[in-house]
Amino acid sequence: MIERPTVFVVDDDDSVRKGLERLLKLRGYRVESFASAEEFLQQKIEYKIVCLVLDVTLPGINGLDVQNFLLRQGILVPIIFITGRADIPTAVRAVKSGAVNFLTKPFGEMELVTEIENAFAICRKESDQRSEVADIRHRYATLTERETEILSFVVSGRLNKQTASELGIVENTVKVHRRRVMRKMHAESLAELVMMTQKLNLSAQQQPRL
Repeated sequence: MIERPTVFVVDDDDSVRKGLERLLKLRGYRVESFASAEEFLQQKIEYKIVCLVLDVTLPGINGLDVQNFLLRQGILVPIIFITGRADIPTAVRAVKSGAVNFLTKPFGEMELVTEIENAFAICRKESDQRSEVADIRHRYATLTERETEILSFVVSGRLNKQTASELGIVENTVKVHRRRVMRKMHAESLAELVMMTQKLNLSAQQQPRL
């Protein structure tokens, strides 16, 4: 079953919060709303495709504090800030920190829906990228210690003869390990193998075991 995208709404104004909840549910979204940042932050975010419609001027923990908290925790939730008054410095700060947009109340229904769909697109892209990295990480973990060494030499551009000399092994052994690395990593070319190591942030001079 395809998971419906989820919109989290955080606004201490009951009428605004409930109005947004009704509107978004009619649009087919799953909606979870909260009257405070503290209440929202107690929730465990388990859905893959989500976004957060977040009021800036909340009592207690404000919207920017929520954004900073999520960034520090490495939690991916694209944010659409909403506010009752235009505040350019705050808007610039929020967008620079990764907010999708900053809407001033009252905003139009289609304006909000457009930004929500943009947020979902960002979330899908990031989710796909994380899944890809996790898959590459799993393949990397299947390499033996020697294969990991060979990988580091291969992606640094060393020739088989150079690798054999530095490791004190014969060139044919390097070729065998290199083929195994390519097969285990599901790499069709050297360029593809290099891209994989870049996605794992591996240094050509280091051979960390993930």
